[in-house]
Amino acid sequence: MFPNSILGRPPFTPNQQQHNNFFALSPALYSHQQLIDAQFNFQNADLSRAVSLQQLTYGNVSPIQTSTSPLFRGRKRLSDEKNLPLDGKRQRFHSPHQEPTVVNQIVPLSGERRYSMPPLFHTPYVPDIVRCVPPFREIPFLEPREIPLPEAKDKLSQQILELFETCQQQISDLKKKELCRTQLQREIQLLFPQSRLFLVGSSLNGFGTRSSDGDLCLVVKEEPVNQKTEARHILTLVHKHFCTRLSGYIERPQLIRAKVPIVKFRDKVSCVEFDLNVNNIVGIRNTFLLRTYAYLENRVRPLVLVIKKWASHHEINDASRGTLSSYSLVLMVLHYLQTLPEPILPSLQKIYPECFSPVIQLHLVHQAPCNVPPYLSKNESSLGDLLLGFLKYYATEFDWNSQMISVREAKAIPRPDGIEWRNKYICVEEPFDGTNTARAVHEKQKFDMIKDQFLKSWHRLKNKRDLNSILPLRAAILKR
Repeated sequence: MFPNSILGRPPFTPNQQQHNNFFALSPALYSHQQLIDAQFNFQNADLSRAVSLQQLTYGNVSPIQTSTSPLFRGRKRLSDEKNLPLDGKRQRFHSPHQEPTVVNQIVPLSGERRYSMPPLFHTPYVPDIVRCVPPFREIPFLEPREIPLPEAKDKLSQQILELFETCQQQISDLKKKELCRTQLQREIQLLFPQSRLFLVGSSLNGFGTRSSDGDLCLVVKEEPVNQKTEARHILTLVHKHFCTRLSGYIERPQLIRAKVPIVKFRDKVSCVEFDLNVNNIVGIRNTFLLRTYAYLENRVRPLVLVIKKWASHHEINDASRGTLSSYSLVLMVLHYLQTLPEPILPSLQKIYPECFSPVIQLHLVHQAPCNVPPYLSKNESSLGDLLLGFLKYYATEFDWNSQMISVREAKAIPRPDGIEWRNKYICVEEPFDGTNTARAVHEKQKFDMIKDQFLKSWHRLKNKRDLNSILPLRAAILKR
């Protein structure tokens, strides 16, 4: 995907590739010096690229001739080398075929090399990364499961189904994101050789649309990282790498210093927007939990898509502006389907605890959806009736003041008394770590706006039975 990158090389040495167990091996150590090595790799990543003169292409772009570094141009090289660090000279005095650079090897520096090079730049903080990620099998590319769509016997249900078929994410969309993930992983491994990059969120959980952004999780070690210090430092290096090495293929990279910091960027070829975080491992687990729910019953995905479109149209689907995140909305839909008099969905974590354990090894999480058979519900409600029921449930039935939405328990449960839940307007339990996914709704004005939209939309849809009364279909389809 990136012409000047080191592509086609295995991410690990042959000895490392023999190991398959994720988090099951004796962990290697990331010392303070190895973080300096990551900085060294960032500063010197062009050294290995400068050797290559072959023509490479990206997408439909014409072949690009990679240029040599000025340090390699004729006699001028000798004078320039006077100002180079010792390691920089050593890499040129020996053939790259005999002694590959550390960037080409994509493995940590040996002890001898590690201390021969002083830090190229200093930072006041060096993350204490204690255990890095051992090598493990790649999660295979997962194409959407083919399940028959529900029948639409009334106008409203037909409108929902048509919107879903037009706007649902296509396999080609997913493959573009997966290609970008694969190439970015190889680039990031120039900085953190044993890291792994996961595609997560709506792109993979079955609830994506054609316009869905891509969410990426960079895993650098087994334990949680400190998001205010370690994650920000790691993302700073990644952001600099994107800005300097990949500026021709990634545009608008931004480091967002939020509670969970991310790097936002756009891939110029696929035109997909991405958010990249560090070690938000719960996001990997809940991606495959939601993916299982998505394909468990054929009414789930169309219903979630129309509700996300409805919420976006009414500006109540943006956590950055104090309203509901897409993840919270999906959990709200699943909870509603679990709490019907004749449930359409069960609690997967109760029925299959071994498949959705919070301690299952990450390279095995993708197998969970394959081990769960379809759920046969006696509830035969149409998509139109379910949409109406969803709006009515949150407009008139759910007790926002004392209850918490729990997909894990498949019911509304009393709010905990912890500080995270106190004085919160909406409480939606994260199924794995138990945090509040709706904590962004912290203003009464925004909470009242959300409740008001549920009530107004329920009344309009109940009276007209036409999706256009709450969601202009032409505009929604144009947005995809």
